Amino acid sequence: MKFNRYALGAMSGLALSSLMVTASIADTVRLKLAGTYPATHFGHEIVENMVKEIEDAGVGIKISYFPASQLGSGEELVEDAIRGNVDLVQAFIYAQTDPRLEMMNLPGLVTTFDELKSVYANPESNMNKILAEIMDDLGLVYLGNTGEGLVGIVANKKPNDPNGFGDKGMNIRVWSSEVAKKTTESLGYRTTTMNWAEVLPALQAGVIDGAICCTPEWAYSTFATAGVGKYFIPVNTAIEASSFYASGKSWEKLNQEQRDVIRAAAQKAALAAIDKSWDRNEGFIDKLKEAGWEILEYNTEERAALVAHIQNNVWPDLADMIGQDIMDALTEK
Repeated sequence: MKFNRYALGAMSGLALSSLMVTASIADTVRLKLAGTYPATHFGHEIVENMVKEIEDAGVGIKISYFPASQLGSGEELVEDAIRGNVDLVQAFIYAQTDPRLEMMNLPGLVTTFDELKSVYANPESNMNKILAEIMDDLGLVYLGNTGEGLVGIVANKKPNDPNGFGDKGMNIRVWSSEVAKKTTESLGYRTTTMNWAEVLPALQAGVIDGAICCTPEWAYSTFATAGVGKYFIPVNTAIEASSFYASGKSWEKLNQEQRDVIRAAAQKAALAAIDKSWDRNEGFIDKLKEAGWEILEYNTEERAALVAHIQNNVWPDLADMIGQDIMDALTEK
């Protein structure tokens, strides 16, 4: 059978075109980004913008973004990233994989917005440089830190001596951190360690009386909108933070141009989250009040006493957990 030479040429052209398309598809790196922001959280849009920025950079990257802990909690995502099961992560860095990561829970380190930006938003801050080194040891790549605000307690009942250090008569959830546990117990609370995903149902069922967990926005969007909780105690002992990081195994497969684009987009997203979140805090205090919550605020003297109490009673024990050198670097003036 003979082919028309024009038909043969057309077929050859189609074959070449198909080959080029196949090669183009093969050259596109497809990454999986696991996040913990719910779709209703302002940070979700920031991550979506970050994904778009990376994909639009023209460096051959496509990203599938899974928000709202669809691929696991922050505790689980650290392990999955180490194994290479996920490529990119937006989540809080828990310390179960390395006790030095307890530095992310250092209480009383940050008390103002300016301090927050200097510690969390600056890639050259002591915290971020140390975090990058620890993550590298774990087979992870640090990309950027967000600090959404200071953490308070959501509760179903009013604690005894709410702004002092006496027995509160309450059992509240803490996350998987010896520093968080020690700090919270120093304030007079009994504690139960619990993953984030378990907190809302446990509070609904009365298994716990409250949880140290949240900025005012998280307290409102997670608990008040669900009709759970009556009190917010802004102890402000820790930062509601999350980090952008990558699996080291995935990072090795990227070229330098792709790495630079991802890192720049992650740092931009982290700073955007810091700037936007701090401005929103006061508005969500008002929303909690409108929902019928009582805010058990500290006055200036009580707040100063709280910080001094933590620095005098908790900080001396932390060097054994995170290392004296790290403690000194984080607290140097």
